[in-house]
Amino acid sequence: MSKFCLIGGLGPESTIDYYKLIIKHYQKLEGKEEIPEFFINSLNVNKLLNMVDRKDYDKLTDYLLSAIKEGYNAGANFGAIGANTPHIVFDRLKEQSPIPLISIVEETGKKAKDLKMKSVGLFGTKFTMQEDFFKKEILKYGVTTVVPNNKEQEYIHNKIMTELELGIVKEDTKKELLKIIERMKEEDKIDGLILGCTELPLILKEEDESNIKFLNTTEIHVESIIRKLV
Repeated sequence: MSKFCLIGGLGPESTIDYYKLIIKHYQKLEGKEEIPEFFINSLNVNKLLNMVDRKDYDKLTDYLLSAIKEGYNAGANFGAIGANTPHIVFDRLKEQSPIPLISIVEETGKKAKDLKMKSVGLFGTKFTMQEDFFKKEILKYGVTTVVPNNKEQEYIHNKIMTELELGIVKEDTKKELLKIIERMKEEDKIDGLILGCTELPLILKEEDESNIKFLNTTEIHVESIIRKLV
């Protein structure tokens, strides 16, 4: 059986979500008594985001690559980064990594194509919404990406950093996020929404009255990990 390393702790709440989903999806295939063996290499999310904020992508690459190599030395034969924002440097990591890496962005693009989506909204940190690494990858699958306006981006980023990263889920925040989704549906004609931060599924659920398909990047990523793991 393959073993893999999850570069987690980006942030802690989403890493917990990853862990539970990995167990859940693995047991669907292998039975409720089975538990997969894998490594979690937890990094300092604040240190990482500071590098992103400074656009110090060389240092960011080195930081993530070191964590991947630790997983490889521990016996992992493939890896995954449990966050969207660090995929800013995914192409660099892929070239230098001693083990294959599963991209959360690439897998989300495949899912959008499978669902026959044409135009999707993108929520995430300001880095994910403002940089083009997500948009360029999704476009490879024939899907265009629309981001919220500047004011909305600031709101979403602030709520991710001051609430969701800390495990705080507020009903008022959910209502405001749903308002942004409704505006984008009407004005931008999006037919799906990428939850491009692994904390967003903590607050935005399929059962919410948004009448639009959410692309839960955490779940999409986990499904891809499990397919390779088994």
